[in-house]
Amino acid sequence: MDVNETNPRGPLTGKVALITGGTSGIGEATAERFVAAGAQVVLAGRSQDKGAAVAARLGAAAVYCPMDVMEEGDIAAAVRLTVDRFGALDILFNNAGGPTSGSLTTFTGEQIDYGVHLLLSSVIFGIKHAVPHMEARGGGSIINCSSIAGIRYNQGNILYSVLKAAVTHYTRLAAVELGPKQIRVNAISPGAIATPIFWGGSARANTLAADDNARKLEKLKANLARATPLPRAGLADDIAEAALYLASDAGSYVNGHDLVVDGGRTQLFRE
Repeated sequence: MDVNETNPRGPLTGKVALITGGTSGIGEATAERFVAAGAQVVLAGRSQDKGAAVAARLGAAAVYCPMDVMEEGDIAAAVRLTVDRFGALDILFNNAGGPTSGSLTTFTGEQIDYGVHLLLSSVIFGIKHAVPHMEARGGGSIINCSSIAGIRYNQGNILYSVLKAAVTHYTRLAAVELGPKQIRVNAISPGAIATPIFWGGSARANTLAADDNARKLEKLKANLARATPLPRAGLADDIAEAALYLASDAGSYVNGHDLVVDGGRTQLFRE
C-alpha cells in the first residue's frame, strides 16, 4: 500500500505510537511498518533533516519530533507532542541507542555516564512519562530495544552489553508493576542487524552520501550472513515485524518477555 495512507483495517488501526530513534535504521523501518498497519506515529530523534524527510514520506499519519534521548526534558516533550497531536499514546518503542566506548580497565566516568544516559536512562524516562497517558487510555504496549549483547559474551562493547542486560531486566520488572494497569512491557533483543550503528551510529550515517551508505550496508550484510546459522543478515524490517507483533493485539498476552530476533546467532555462543 502507499505509505502515505493508513490501513483502515490494519492491526494498529486507531493506535498512536511514539518511536525514539525513529529517523533511521530499526526506528525508521518500524515507523513505516506501524503506519502501514494503521497507526499514527511520532518518530523522534536528533537528525532533523532525516526525520522531517521520513515523516513527509510516510504522510499525514507521521510526525517528526526533534529529540535528544540523553535529555529527560526532550523525552517528556516528545510524549506531550504525541498526545497533543494525536490525542493519545498507546505504544512506546524505546528504540534510540548507539555504540559505547571504553574497556574494562580504561573506562572513564564520562564514558559510563554517556552510556547510561543513552541506553538505560532513556528507557527509564520514556516509561516514566508514557505511563500516565497509557493509564488514561486503559492500557498500552511498551517495547524496549535491548540486544543479544545483554545475553552472551563478546556480542558488543562490555559497557553496552551490561546496559542492555539492564534494559532487559528493567523490562521484566516494569512488566510486573504495570501489568495490572493493562500496560504490557516487552523487550526485543536483536542480533547482528545490518544498520548504520556498525559504522558509528545513525548520526555518522547521516553525514555520508547515500551511495556510501549503500556500499557499506551491502558489505556488512555479506559479512553478517557468514556469522549466523540462517545464511543472511538480519534487517531492520525483521525487528520492525517483531515490534508490530508486540504492539498489536496479536501479542496481547505477551508481557515481560525478551523476544530474541537473531537468526540463531546466540546458539553459537552457548553459556
